[in-house]
Amino acid sequence: MNFDLRLPIGIMFSLFGAIIAVFGLATGGSDIYATHSLGMNINLIWGAVLLVFGVFMLFLALRGKNSGPPPK
Repeated sequence: MNFDLRLPIGIMFSLFGAIIAVFGLATGGSDIYATHSLGMNINLIWGAVLLVFGVFMLFLALRGKNSGPPPK
């Protein structure tokens, strides 16, 4: 059985990162969120971090699928 765990991890982190980043963009000008996070848009920052990590995991999964053992 050849199951690569990087693929579902990449999908999950990419999806969550995109959702959090969009939420951060939508609520970027709100004073409620700015006072609790010292004026930084934490949702946008961590959404981007999760999205980059998820895309990196997807890249590794697709690269690993293409580089199998050489044919005999």
